Amino acid sequence: MDGVDGQPTAGPGLTRAAASLNGWNAQYVEQLHRQWQQDPASVPGTWAEFFRGFELGASEQPSGEGSHLQAQADALIRRFRQLGCFGADLDPLGLQPRDMAALTPESVGIDHAALDTPIDTGDLPLPEQMPLRSVIDHLHKAWCGSLTAEVEHIRDPAKRGWLREAIESRPLQAGFDTDTRLRILRELQQATGLERFLMRRYVGKKWFSLEGGESLIPMLNELLVSASLDGVEEIAFGMAHRGRINVLVNILEKGYDQLFTEFDESWGEDFIAGGGDVKYHRGYSADIVTDAGQPLHVTMSSNPSHLEWGHPVVIGRVRAKQRLRGDETRRTCLPLLVHGDASLPGQGVVQELLNLGRLDGYDVGGTLHLVINNQVGFTAEAHEATSGRFCTDIFRAFDFPVLHVNADDPEACVQAMDIAFKWRQRFGEDIVIDLVGYRKYGHNETDEPTFTNPVMYAAVKQQRPVVEQYAESLSRDGLIGADEADQATRRLLEIMDEAQTRVKETPVTPVPPAFDDTSTWAGLSDRYHADCPESKVDRATLQRITDVIASPPAGFTVHRKLQRLLDKRSSAVADDAPLDWAMGELLAWGSLLVEGIPIRLTGEDCARGTFSHRHAVLFDAQNGDQWMPLNCLGPGQARMCVHNSPVSEAGCIGFEYGYSLGDPHMLVIWEAQFGDFANAGQVYFDQFLASAEKKWQRHSGLVCFLPHGYEGQGPEHSSARMERMLQLCADNNMEVVNPTTPAQVFHMLRRQMLRGFRKPLIVFTPKSLLRHPAAVSTVSDLTDGEFQCVIDDANADPARTTRLIFCTGKVYYDLVAHRAKCDHSSQTAIVRLEQLHPLPKDEIEAILNRYDKVHTRLWVQEEPLNAGAWEWMSDRFREHWQQPLQVISRPANASPAVASTHVHADEQHHLLVEALGLETTSPQGEPSA
Repeated sequence: MDGVDGQPTAGPGLTRAAASLNGWNAQYVEQLHRQWQQDPASVPGTWAEFFRGFELGASEQPSGEGSHLQAQADALIRRFRQLGCFGADLDPLGLQPRDMAALTPESVGIDHAALDTPIDTGDLPLPEQMPLRSVIDHLHKAWCGSLTAEVEHIRDPAKRGWLREAIESRPLQAGFDTDTRLRILRELQQATGLERFLMRRYVGKKWFSLEGGESLIPMLNELLVSASLDGVEEIAFGMAHRGRINVLVNILEKGYDQLFTEFDESWGEDFIAGGGDVKYHRGYSADIVTDAGQPLHVTMSSNPSHLEWGHPVVIGRVRAKQRLRGDETRRTCLPLLVHGDASLPGQGVVQELLNLGRLDGYDVGGTLHLVINNQVGFTAEAHEATSGRFCTDIFRAFDFPVLHVNADDPEACVQAMDIAFKWRQRFGEDIVIDLVGYRKYGHNETDEPTFTNPVMYAAVKQQRPVVEQYAESLSRDGLIGADEADQATRRLLEIMDEAQTRVKETPVTPVPPAFDDTSTWAGLSDRYHADCPESKVDRATLQRITDVIASPPAGFTVHRKLQRLLDKRSSAVADDAPLDWAMGELLAWGSLLVEGIPIRLTGEDCARGTFSHRHAVLFDAQNGDQWMPLNCLGPGQARMCVHNSPVSEAGCIGFEYGYSLGDPHMLVIWEAQFGDFANAGQVYFDQFLASAEKKWQRHSGLVCFLPHGYEGQGPEHSSARMERMLQLCADNNMEVVNPTTPAQVFHMLRRQMLRGFRKPLIVFTPKSLLRHPAAVSTVSDLTDGEFQCVIDDANADPARTTRLIFCTGKVYYDLVAHRAKCDHSSQTAIVRLEQLHPLPKDEIEAILNRYDKVHTRLWVQEEPLNAGAWEWMSDRFREHWQQPLQVISRPANASPAVASTHVHADEQHHLLVEALGLETTSPQGEPSA
């Protein structure tokens, strides 16, 4: 890490004495130096760079006054590179002070009389020697103008050098050609014209104007040009509401007719159908032709009002698109995320997403980030929104470069985008542009900003629109006539007026269809149906899978504790042995892969499984090499991707949801370490999984594994909050299941991919049942069975049954064990509800009719009364059968579960006694109450 003047804060000195003086380990430094002399590549890049500079300096052996001035000049150059951004001209309003104190010659001890003395320019893109005054002038232009950068935190010397050159060579470059400058003006006119039209025609409505940041539009348009010429086939945009309407129209070419249909709300009733969303949340996609004459697919993902939370979805979808294209270099599908200056430092999901950027399972080859920096949030100004100097400071933690640019200099804005795009394509890493502008109105067009920001908005009121400033500049240069810009704006307003008049009589559908013939969703339906496809698999296929999953490659050393497990798996089908939970999963996945259906499994510790049951990936006990058996099934199979995720719920759920949007023909599974932790990503269940189909007409087949069950592990390792998931259920929006056998999970996973539609699937997966001796299935359950939404009690006699228990999940096995323990015949039937939503009404009604002599109907759950499925089931029974259910559960509790294993066991015992009406000895040896 460099200090203010670029000197290492810990590192080699010029001599042993210097090292000692600075507290550095001189012996270690000298050892590194000798190592570098023998092999420069053998030491870290920062040390190599230092040693090169040290030896260069030693060889020149400067002395006297000249060497002292050179050292001072070098220190000033380093300061410009490190601190120049603080002195840059970034604020169009001129309210933010520019800090130049550390950038003056005097700050490093240079006398004014020495400014005309020639100095060595080092690695600056200048002649080898120049007067110091000229060097300083160049540094001011490079680092303190309307475009600047933060690059010195980048630890890779090559990347840091590339960025320095990109910034420091700008003052020497010729300006844009005439065509580019006219394009910039055109885009500014279109951006401003749209805002003015909306402000005049839709008074009282809101759309979160881009005014004050209109340079975003020419920036994005020039990106389309550069990207299409560089082989990019798709750009995926993600952004919140600020400026979104303008980007949709002027970049994604959403038609004026479509936009005004939304503003007038003149669409047909079928379009909104009890749902829909506001116009500045909905997504869009289009095939366009750029100004370079090249085709390009552009998409804007739907985004709720939760701002940054939409961005992991975009990145996950891009990853899926890259896989579908076979794009191993990750250059053909490019993501661009637009942030807000308040939400970027404020919302933790940003950090989660940035942390995914370089991980194998999540890398997309770099993301372009752009901040629409209004210098104010809703009402909070910058000093209330971030503890950092810039809202982009979080990017520094990940070694990502930061560009800052004044939004009132559209040519500098376009240059910033050019640098960012070249960085991404060259290095495959993220970069951010901080577009510093202002917000012409309040938070929306109806808000009054002077209540809370009077000083800022006094300056805003005096600000000339950037389009006027730029048109005037082009007029001075003789590129346009004096009134040419005004004529173009008037014609644009006429076109919009004609479109508005047109849609009042003939409204149009404002969004493209979800299942058009050109999309990856072609052939799938938007209609849910309960019919279960044939999910059974022949024995030969199952045998093929077991032969492979237990046969590691030659030279692979299996961990000694796992060898017995592999032996058991290899003979399971041939011996008709009981199949455990892991076998249900592995055989389901293997059979889908054989049928050409790819699979993606992610989550914390998912390769092994939190509870060490799965071992989908094996590790050589000697060298750590990985082997994934399910990718060795034979020619023609699809591929399974298994990625352990970082300790992150929100960012990862959003990413996987986005992946499921991008590829509906891949089984995408996210597994929580414990279901309790899924609520760290609750926004994705609420705003996306449960409601996206209704709001945005976008479907997902994401599967979420949420370990759930009460086993005395305390309040944070017991409940996946079943009640919350069920509260989100309506209109067949997603499936919620709680399977209790390996065969059920086998058929459930296959059913998910074999049907002609996609719905999110929430699975409450077990913990203790993973190895429960009764929770097993037979091979014939897989070769002949199907998923059962309701499982009847095979041991109950309807003629004798007077008590009917409905339950779901692990508690079934506790109930059965308790009934058997009582050692006398029971008049109780225990029925498992394996699918909770959509409710299998026909199957439940058949159960009710079968047990027609019952006088007590119970819902039994191990969760507290205010949790679990009780309220859901009670409401459904009253609605569909007008039959009340009684409930047996733990008492209502503000905490999901107790911490004591003894208390847990007592609670569970009393629950079972009450449910079955059968008395036994309690776990503590006392007769039960």
